[in-house]
Amino acid sequence: MTSVLMPSVSPNWLRLREAADGAARSAELVALLGERFAAADRLVIHDLGCGTGAAARWLAPQFPATQHWIMWDRDADLLGAAMSGKPAGITGATRQRDIGTLRAADLAGADLVTASALIDILTVAEIDAVAAACAEARVPALIMLSVVGRVELSPADPFDAEVAAAFNAHQRRTVGERALLGPDAVTALSDAFARHGVAVTLRPSPWELGADDHDLLTTWFREWLGAAVEQVPALGKPAEGYARRRLAEIAEGRLTATVHHVDLLAMP
Repeated sequence: MTSVLMPSVSPNWLRLREAADGAARSAELVALLGERFAAADRLVIHDLGCGTGAAARWLAPQFPATQHWIMWDRDADLLGAAMSGKPAGITGATRQRDIGTLRAADLAGADLVTASALIDILTVAEIDAVAAACAEARVPALIMLSVVGRVELSPADPFDAEVAAAFNAHQRRTVGERALLGPDAVTALSDAFARHGVAVTLRPSPWELGADDHDLLTTWFREWLGAAVEQVPALGKPAEGYARRRLAEIAEGRLTATVHHVDLLAMP
């Protein structure tokens, strides 16, 4: 099942960001899960919005148990990439479904639900569906790399704040009848789990990008600025000079960016 109203994700973008994602993810939250799974011989893990399978490649080696991963995505090509790229030694299956259709029955026998860079493109109803399903099924959820609307660039530029505000508004846009949560998603998911009686633990998982991340930093900056201008077209003209300045700084290895994310662990 696919939805033309759900924002699409490029496989090239997912591959480009994989190393930065791995460096940013919270090892502390994974260690808490490791304690829970210490005696497990086999784990069944559902990866919501799996993309090309980066979460499995990063997370699977950290658990010694035999693992079966169920990859959820609405994009058949991404599901194919996730299955072909899964780590050696784990088995896998796919579900071509929208996340908003998730129910507790879908998680029968699951030991963990995970997702990465996903919840900011969900709605309140979809967020609640995820929390309700995990809570009813009594399955832990590790939701990683959720944006929180904060970016720090160095050296600073007077135009940074306007671009950041417009980008955050773009993340909160309405697509069709779907009001995306953007940087409000972590709070919404925490609140949803609380309504279902599940406590959450939050840990920061920022990208720290610099001269060694030239390709990712360049692509991220162009996408960040492009989304801001799409949201606020009046920024278009001043953005031209801003882009020239910032891209020159990236080319010279002088620009660093901290893109803040949060990882969330819900443990029923």
